[in-house]
Amino acid sequence: MISEFCIGRRRIGLGNPVYMIAEMSANHNQDFEQAVRILHAAKEAGADAVKLQTYTPDTLTISSDRECFKVKGGTLWDGQTLYELYQQACTPWEWHPKLKQIADDIELDLFSTAFDPSSVDFLEELGMPIHKIASFEIVDLPLIEKAASTGKPLLLSTGMAVLSEIDEAVRTARNAGASQIALFKCVSAYPAPPDKMNLRTIPHLAEAFQVPTGLSDHTLGFTVPVAAVALGAAMIEKHFTLSRDSQSPDAAFSMEPSEFKSMVEAVRIAEQSLGGVQYGIQDIEEKSRVFRRSLFVVKEIKKGMTFTPEHVRSIRPGGGLHTRYYHEIIGRHAACDIEAGTPLSWSLVQ
Repeated sequence: MISEFCIGRRRIGLGNPVYMIAEMSANHNQDFEQAVRILHAAKEAGADAVKLQTYTPDTLTISSDRECFKVKGGTLWDGQTLYELYQQACTPWEWHPKLKQIADDIELDLFSTAFDPSSVDFLEELGMPIHKIASFEIVDLPLIEKAASTGKPLLLSTGMAVLSEIDEAVRTARNAGASQIALFKCVSAYPAPPDKMNLRTIPHLAEAFQVPTGLSDHTLGFTVPVAAVALGAAMIEKHFTLSRDSQSPDAAFSMEPSEFKSMVEAVRIAEQSLGGVQYGIQDIEEKSRVFRRSLFVVKEIKKGMTFTPEHVRSIRPGGGLHTRYYHEIIGRHAACDIEAGTPLSWSLVQ
């Protein structure tokens, strides 16, 4: 049976409301007041949580101009070194406790992606409710062990990972004490094209590892997240910005508040529509039942005459004999004179 777990008072798993995460990432643009505005805008747009990223350039890489440290390959960040990019994108650690307090005050969950053991320790000091491991770090087994050892729910993004790497990460987490794990389908391209999303992986991940699954999405728009919910995603994560005109490193593939709100509304409708397995007439359909087809006399017929296809048809509304009796009626005789428009019953048949 696929496991479930709680984040605060929210239960995560199939049959529960989808947990909507707004990823702040670098969209604060190194402006604390903008970060605060993002928290409030995300809450107003229907987010259940805002996620930060906790690192410094030195916890992710080293300052080097060597070719292997330069970003290239047609990304949004080509030409920068990794160190330069992370220097621009990082969230100052001194902001974290202030943002956590503001989030608590407006009843918004706040947590973060940890990128090294020191950031796990720091986030634990702040009382973050869960830990997240990014796709690029799913191969960092010591980091996974560190986060798992806290006993908090652990979210693992799986972008670029083959099944054996995901299995190794999950086994590492469980062996280190994590009993509450969720796996996020992710494509590590920015933005990601819809035709590369392969969302059918979501139910496969859930079945293979018996954990709730989610989508960490970098496509544009919200069609893909809604499709993911239909396939069983219990959590949706999207980058969130006040405006894509911002010069932040992530703005180009982030959602603006009105778009995020529309996504939340669409997801809520999608999850309501999933329901359970159900056949037969529901109470709201009862009034429509009368319009199902049945057998009617459609041409006047005299007593003793033979019923032919000219006299009897399957038409709307209901009220006549079931259509299964059509071939049994044809060739038999009328028991009395019958007017056109009369619902057929056995009392009218000899």
